[in-house]
Amino acid sequence: MKYTYLGRTGLQVSKICLGMMSYGDSNWRDWVKSEDEAKVIVKRAVEAGINFFDTADMYSLGQSEEITGRLLKEFTRRDETVIATKVFFKMSDGPNRSGLGRKHIYDSVFDSLKRLSTDYIDIYQIHRWDYNTPIEETLGVLDELVKAGWIRYIGSSSIAAYQFVKSLYKADLAKQTRFVSMQNHYNLLYREEEREMLPLCQEEGIGVIPWSPLARGHLTRPVETRMTTTRAKSDKKAENIYDFPEAEKIISEVVAIAKEKNVKAATIALAWLLHKPVVTAPIVGATKLEYLEDALAALELVLSDSDMDRLEQNYPARPVLGY
Repeated sequence: MKYTYLGRTGLQVSKICLGMMSYGDSNWRDWVKSEDEAKVIVKRAVEAGINFFDTADMYSLGQSEEITGRLLKEFTRRDETVIATKVFFKMSDGPNRSGLGRKHIYDSVFDSLKRLSTDYIDIYQIHRWDYNTPIEETLGVLDELVKAGWIRYIGSSSIAAYQFVKSLYKADLAKQTRFVSMQNHYNLLYREEEREMLPLCQEEGIGVIPWSPLARGHLTRPVETRMTTTRAKSDKKAENIYDFPEAEKIISEVVAIAKEKNVKAATIALAWLLHKPVVTAPIVGATKLEYLEDALAALELVLSDSDMDRLEQNYPARPVLGY
């Protein structure tokens, strides 16, 4: 396994992060796998040296966190593991059950700690921007939680660049804990983050941990079969995001290069991300053991400048999507 520092922090993480959204309750999403199915994948991830695991309170309404806690306790030591989770989305009906206000964050962090069976969270991330709560309130609460030892670092996910830079500025102005990571939407079929967010992260020393690095599976198989999986058939949101005229050309290039190098298309798509200096670790959701092996193979794959050009040449300017 290859390791790197998360941005300018002293926290070392594996270059592949295992996304735990894939494990929980199939009633929440029909492609989600059970704890028994997840066990062999998490075990192999730990054996391969992956020490970075990402989840969120809203994934399977808490069950993903519970599974994450149990499996990591079974297969590894807490001090050898980096656990990231997120807060924002509604967990139940009623007021103060969503957003980034003081009450919801305090309630949510202790609920997450209990579900994860841990005394602290390594990276606690805001899942989205809260337009109803001043960012000063949110940053103040997160700073208190860091100083109290319940969380070690704070991160953000899927917000606009102007919102992120405002958050960094406000934290610096108040001498509070600042965000150290950005979990954003970035893959070969969606590259709008290259315009503002990624240069900002590079300038500020922010660790970048992209979600959906394989475009919800659209970058893992030939064009003619990309809508045949269980997730693809039920995921209308992904279809809206990744179904555009040039997508077929991009996917076909991924598949062609994969054949030339005798690897899987997923390996090519992940290797492309790993060749981007600003990217710390893509978050990979593996529903089968072979998918995890494809991700691990990307760590050793070298893409030439010509390969990179071929993969990027058909991308058009697109609307902002993903938050």
